[in-house]
Amino acid sequence: MQIVGYETGAGTDREPSLVLSNGGDVEYEPLSIGNELAYTLGDRHCAGTIDGEEHVQCENPATPYCEYHDATWICALCTGTCLKAEMDCYREHAIYLAAFAPATFKVGVTGRSDPTVRLREQGADRGAILRYVENGRTARELEAEIAAETPIPDSVRVSTKIEGMGRAIDENAWRRLLDPFEVEAICDFEYGLDLDAAPIAETLATGTVLGTKGRILVLERSSGRFAVDMRSLLGYEIELGRTPRALQSDLGAFGT
Repeated sequence: MQIVGYETGAGTDREPSLVLSNGGDVEYEPLSIGNELAYTLGDRHCAGTIDGEEHVQCENPATPYCEYHDATWICALCTGTCLKAEMDCYREHAIYLAAFAPATFKVGVTGRSDPTVRLREQGADRGAILRYVENGRTARELEAEIAAETPIPDSVRVSTKIEGMGRAIDENAWRRLLDPFEVEAICDFEYGLDLDAAPIAETLATGTVLGTKGRILVLERSSGRFAVDMRSLLGYEIELGRTPRALQSDLGAFGT
């Protein structure tokens, strides 16, 4: 059995899940709150690719994907000068600001009809929709301008998101961020995680599911709470059975 994908559940009627493959057939391990995961991670190699409900295996050692299966979404690299042979992003796009507690922010664009889906996929604690424009090229141009002219980046590391979990948004910093912009809508997001401190970043698939926040899976094990970047699980061969590896406890386990 190999972990070959994950789903955040944002914008769908499906719950978050890990996507598993056992010889080609795709299975889904639900990440509903309270679900018990009991997998030991083994060797890791390329996660291959999923074609419909069928998994195509790959034994290349590069992880999470080898050069043949590492499909980069070219639009993510666009700054308004189309990198495709012909521009095809003619649908309406939204430009947004995303906030991650306590005071980490980013600018982004999305072509989704509901921009909040993209914000949830990223695990944002709060979002502000700045404006809608006619196509992706215009949106990427404006995104690049904002990133170049302000201290607002267009990406945030997962480790930074984990460090802010269990904390509230810095309201003063949020207001200062929005001051220069005309904002069409503001959204707040809840993920059902009852955390009073940041969980420990780990790579494991054993424990009780406390919930997910974008692609971050939060597990509880031996009174410790651990945050797993689900992308870091891709490619691992797994066996049923709780991992015996000793783990560091989070600060919350000691009442601090």
